[in-house]
Amino acid sequence: MTNAELETGGLDRLARVRIVLIETRHPGNLGAVARAMKTMGLCDLVLVNPHCAIDGEAKARASGAVDVLERARTVLTLAEALADTVLSVACTARRRDLPHPAYTPRQAAPELLALAAQGPVAVVFGSETFGLSNEELTLCRWLLNIPTSPDYASLNLGAAVQVLAYELRTRLADAPIDLPIFAAATHAEIEGVMTALMALLTERGFYNPENPKRLLPRLRRFFARTGMEKDEVAIWRGIVASLGQSSRGKD
Repeated sequence: MTNAELETGGLDRLARVRIVLIETRHPGNLGAVARAMKTMGLCDLVLVNPHCAIDGEAKARASGAVDVLERARTVLTLAEALADTVLSVACTARRRDLPHPAYTPRQAAPELLALAAQGPVAVVFGSETFGLSNEELTLCRWLLNIPTSPDYASLNLGAAVQVLAYELRTRLADAPIDLPIFAAATHAEIEGVMTALMALLTERGFYNPENPKRLLPRLRRFFARTGMEKDEVAIWRGIVASLGQSSRGKD
């Protein structure tokens, strides 16, 4: 899918990515998942045989994403949750002895969004206690493995959904972020600050022109590395002028 396609239809495709939670046991996790979804533009949540209610704790953890919880559908079986989908992906920490293709969220994101143009796509997450059974895994076409430390591979349910949702969202944000544009200082303006600063440092006895060591080139490198702006040059001129006045005032 090209960047142009992502820009024109990407948000609709995100709305067609369905998060399916199986037998969730902690209401706080429901809220965390809803929040993770909404921050990245996902809104389709299906709960399969949940073992907890959407209560006050769930809504508190959802923060501003309570609407995702309120629109969530509840079904009895995974088959019901997947009935209208064109692709189903099982998120699991283990490959097991299954022939399914396995991808990371980053690898899977482009194809998930591409297929979402044809219909809903589902990403399935198991319960916090037992994960996904082999039977549930066989209902899905792909496996999704989130890379984690081999020493501790346990991800919170909300965190796992956030990782996936983030990778999907970044496919819509390949273009550089528009940052404020500031006027860059000219070489002459920076040199003016350097001249004033070195004069002050010489006056204060911090810099000895007869034994300069590497102070001057290091200061030049510092100012070059920061990429100074005109406003910053003005600030430095003000600092130097102020320090010079205070020094002469004491004399």
